Amino acid sequence: MTVPEYDDVYAALWPRLVRTAYAVSGDLGVAEDAVQTAFAKAYRSWRRISRLHAPEAYLRRMVVNEVLNDRRRARRRHEITSPEPPEPPDRATDGGQDPLAHDEMWRAVSALPPRQRAVLVLRYYEDLSEQQIADALGCRPGTVKSQAAAALATLRTRMDLSTRAREGL
Repeated sequence: MTVPEYDDVYAALWPRLVRTAYAVSGDLGVAEDAVQTAFAKAYRSWRRISRLHAPEAYLRRMVVNEVLNDRRRARRRHEITSPEPPEPPDRATDGGQDPLAHDEMWRAVSALPPRQRAVLVLRYYEDLSEQQIADALGCRPGTVKSQAAAALATLRTRMDLSTRAREGL
């Protein structure tokens, strides 16, 4: 049995949710599994979810929670993933950004704790508001602000050290 509305939502949101999950997890396999699991769970409750004001936000929260839960399970299994940067943006829209700088920044983002990385991905890749991020992560907007501030401070320090190292200072 398929539900036409569910099929349309699935087709429309799959690529975006996989990119979001990949940016949070740094592992394409984990990202695809998280999105698949979220959609499977959503299918069982689709009548209720489809009546929500924003089913996309609900699904995004499910996906991010799956990724963060997978990270916890991996830590318990002592698995280590080697994050690769997400596919670079289209050269026409990236403002001519140097791909090496993009990779360096992505490595720094990948080294952040999972919740801080999730906050940055949802804010700067998905362009969500603090309230939307708080809803997606199940926390308060103040927590989102503090996580973002800590993540950005860490990135500034790491990027400054990297720049100094390249310049031989």
